Amino acid sequence: MKTWTGKPTMKPTAEPIHDAPLPETPEENEQARREAMARVRQYQKRSLRGVWYLALFLIISLAAQQGFSHLPDFPPSVRKLLGAPPPPLMISGVLLLYSFSALVLILGRMTTGIGSFSGLQHLGYLSGFFIFYHFSHTLEDNFFAVLAAGLTILALEAYHVWTWHQEQIRNEKQYIVRLDRMREWKKG
Repeated sequence: MKTWTGKPTMKPTAEPIHDAPLPETPEENEQARREAMARVRQYQKRSLRGVWYLALFLIISLAAQQGFSHLPDFPPSVRKLLGAPPPPLMISGVLLLYSFSALVLILGRMTTGIGSFSGLQHLGYLSGFFIFYHFSHTLEDNFFAVLAAGLTILALEAYHVWTWHQEQIRNEKQYIVRLDRMREWKKG
């Protein structure tokens, strides 16, 4: 495969790092081992991102259940500028469409093995539904719909992120074992 400049490019592969060629010298081996350990630590930190977004969503849900009473109300001039809120039936329809689309996208990433994560976007959209219901004065009636949709979406996203990162950690650890075996073999 070549780029527009005519230079060859690497094909995207699904080969894990543990199938990569091993370094030749002891110095390169040690450097590769340090880099692999750094990647493991990075993957371990990132694997919990979904849980943090889920916890943040629960905090936002708690604030929504209390009717956002801790936040100041908009002055009448700002409310007039914003206009009338959308009807609750429209908000519910969009929530249903969003939930279905989000689940399809997450499941698609899970089946293809893509490790991308969009928890912050989900958190923003779900918070927006709480806000729209709040301004249409129907939050009390629709609170559990948004809560159920949010818990489902964010829990599935957290599971996907965690399992993807665990797979990457396992691959890196296998690579480290190969590096250690190579180092021992060259010593003895």
